[in-house]
Amino acid sequence: MKRWMQFGGLLLVAAAIATARAEEPQPRAKGIESPDYVWNEMQGEKLQALRAKGDAVRGEIAFEVCQGCHRNKALGREDGKYPRLAGQHASVLIKQMTDVRAGRRDNSRMYPFANEHVLGPQDIADIAVYLQALPSDNANGKGPGAELVRGKAMYLRDCARCHGEQGEGHGPGFQPRLAGQHFRYLVHEGRSIRDGERRNADPKMVEAIRGYTDADLDAVLDYVSRLKAVQGGR
Repeated sequence: MKRWMQFGGLLLVAAAIATARAEEPQPRAKGIESPDYVWNEMQGEKLQALRAKGDAVRGEIAFEVCQGCHRNKALGREDGKYPRLAGQHASVLIKQMTDVRAGRRDNSRMYPFANEHVLGPQDIADIAVYLQALPSDNANGKGPGAELVRGKAMYLRDCARCHGEQGEGHGPGFQPRLAGQHFRYLVHEGRSIRDGERRNADPKMVEAIRGYTDADLDAVLDYVSRLKAVQGGR
């Protein structure tokens, strides 16, 4: 009976998503292109979700409608279209979901699944706690392995102070875990951040990789893609 109730709830969610997709475009909030942009400003739904006590059981149910893209157990896709979310810091997940909702991060594909008609701040907290606890294996997509020595040196010089020497990230600082992430996704996002196309980017990261060529990014992120995934987030 419980599973039927969950299924009925998912049907309602699917109907809400279809309505949102047809009627409501993603909003556009100020991003890094604006002179008064404040990275990770603590207000609104982000603050509500961060203060909420997440429930992983509810989060697992809510995440079921997301698996078509992020796949079972949130392991993402090797082609880079959808990232691994398993083991990611809950704070990072909350920031990214609320940034998509607000229009600070442009993602028209995800917006219908994350907007206010589908999820509330409590739902976001629930999903984040569930995903953080999921294990992430080391079968993620990796780069060609051609310049790992150079990539490691650049990573330790420019990236490790925020993302950690092992790519573990820093939850309280909203710095994402990179270990275990798919190479192609890392490259796509790295170039978007460098080129100013990811509008919710941390200005410190933009500055750190501003002078990177495509080959530089490929080398660094190839190295990152080989860092050992941590089992579950903290």
